Amino acid sequence: MRNGFYESWDIERRSGSILLDDYRSPFQIDRDRVLHTPTFRRLQNKTQVFWSGEYDFYRTRLTHSLEVAQIGKSICYWLRSIRDGPLNETFFIDPDLVEAICLSHDLGHPPFGHAGERTLNHLMAPYGGFEGNAQTLRLLTERIFSTKRSGMDPTRAFLDGVLKYKSLRNDLTESNNSEPENHFIYDDQAPFLHWAMGEIPFPANYPPGPQRDHCKSIECQIMDWADDTAYSLNDLSDSARAGFLTIEKIEDWAAAHGHSTDPESSLGTLLRAIRRKGVNPFVGKRIGRYIQATKLVPEDHFLSHLSQRYRYRLSIDEEVKAECSLFKKLAFDVVFRSPQLKQLEHKGSRMLHELWRVLEQHYIHQQPIDGQFFDLLSAENTAEIAAAKTVPDRARLVCDFLAGMTDGYAARTYKRLFSPDFGSIGDLVG
Repeated sequence: MRNGFYESWDIERRSGSILLDDYRSPFQIDRDRVLHTPTFRRLQNKTQVFWSGEYDFYRTRLTHSLEVAQIGKSICYWLRSIRDGPLNETFFIDPDLVEAICLSHDLGHPPFGHAGERTLNHLMAPYGGFEGNAQTLRLLTERIFSTKRSGMDPTRAFLDGVLKYKSLRNDLTESNNSEPENHFIYDDQAPFLHWAMGEIPFPANYPPGPQRDHCKSIECQIMDWADDTAYSLNDLSDSARAGFLTIEKIEDWAAAHGHSTDPESSLGTLLRAIRRKGVNPFVGKRIGRYIQATKLVPEDHFLSHLSQRYRYRLSIDEEVKAECSLFKKLAFDVVFRSPQLKQLEHKGSRMLHELWRVLEQHYIHQQPIDGQFFDLLSAENTAEIAAAKTVPDRARLVCDFLAGMTDGYAARTYKRLFSPDFGSIGDLVG
């Protein structure tokens, strides 16, 4: 049965082709192309909150992405089930499309979490910067799936759904008179952005920055809320189990910031769950509540005439949205800013700095080390970088290599290069 929510424009691929002879839908193909890549599998050893491999129960980027995908699909089913809503059995937001977007949303994140992202953006500042979402776009359109390095040929709806940010780095630099720290895409990605939006330019009332980034398809909005849901709730579970989020710390934080811990308040309910050792059931119920806090409202948008994907806005209950923000702030202040995590962030940043220093000299600026030229990377990586014609192009490929590393591979490579008592032939396998 045809789903009237999508037109041929939505399922068109970057190459211009529309696959009609596959038993899968176009969005199922998008999802499968992401799932069956080494890039997706590497997320199992990339930091979410705590370093991957620290303990076997902590979430990694992979488990986080799977949870976001489950929440995103559930939001689709919930919205479709609402009586008197705009969706029905033949007109609905495709859960396979949302799943593909959610599974992909963190593909571009480097090792060592947001600390690694900040470090690479600093190191790449002379060459166009680094941003996790921009790197995801680069992987989907230029790097993964195809041996020709031409990307996975995504559908328009899928690629647009991944685009949380739609401002070019140079546009933000010009408008703010300073280089952005995050929330941008690379300047050379303008053609992909324009294609995703049907070559329609942004109106004057959508300047670079938050206003332009607010221009999200409904699938992207669902992914965003699913990500916030997982981030604000599941990270609480890991933090409590790891001993970072204790009753005393929550009470002290609440008192310092003027938040209530009354039994029926959000923090009071969380404290009761910790006392009863029932944080996981608390999180599970809250996820269900956050899913059902959503509804669709009509949106008058400059792209509304092109696609149903821009005719609706995801409206979220204000009380639930406030609780989500509260839990995110609690985790940030108490967990992410703790000395223990900051020490690990510093260590990860230092490793990336040192790896970059050597690779920049040898591959980007093509200078010998101790008077010699030799391969530090695989023959495939070395050949691709050598074939790049400009310094920024070589820098971007070195950045691709570092960003693609898992936490463990980055640490092992660092040790092989800089620790005198580490290294063997077997260690060379990433």
